[in-house]
Amino acid sequence: MEHSAWHDLIKKELPQGYFAQINQFMNEVYDKGVIYPPREKVFNAIQTTPLEDVKVVIIGQDPYHGPNQAQGLSFSVPAEVPAPPSLQNILKELSEDIGDKRSHDLTSWAEQGVLLLNASLTVPEHQANAHAGGIWEPFTDAIIKVVNQKTTPVVFILWGGFARKKKSLITNPIHHVIESAHPSPLSAYRGFFGSKPFSKTNHFLAEQGLEPVDWLR
Repeated sequence: MEHSAWHDLIKKELPQGYFAQINQFMNEVYDKGVIYPPREKVFNAIQTTPLEDVKVVIIGQDPYHGPNQAQGLSFSVPAEVPAPPSLQNILKELSEDIGDKRSHDLTSWAEQGVLLLNASLTVPEHQANAHAGGIWEPFTDAIIKVVNQKTTPVVFILWGGFARKKKSLITNPIHHVIESAHPSPLSAYRGFFGSKPFSKTNHFLAEQGLEPVDWLR
């Protein structure tokens, strides 16, 4: 992980030596087989979105587990890779809520202060959630706790039951939580479609005197 404002504050939230355990875990799993995202993109979310810029957090479960999909940003894939079903539904809701985004690569969101954070940062090829419940959750929970300590308001977007469990980490009353069903095809019609998270987020940010997100960029 690159040294940044994130580094020292995350370190304070974790047991001594935890970064070394993460490095050991990655050495082991990347040596054994095909792991996504590429190792250099595991920490892409916090490398692309500096702590001081964070104004929105979108929490995913774990990276996409197909070739060339995962890029270290929750729900995002490179523009040249077909959008997976959950991402298709996110863009459909965005289209209904605000308008059509030019690309389904969400890096432009991350560059505007939207922290696209997965709870688990790695996954073996074709084995969804195989690294869940292991080394990553204490680390990514620490990231959420660090954001929770910010003195400027942040919108936390929690899609689905897994993300909503992280609500207990968001204790600072200045922040705003938006919850709905998950955008996956299994649940999108049970409360995700029509939830308008993008316009709601920008409305809150504008009320706080903060720059809205250009979701269509």
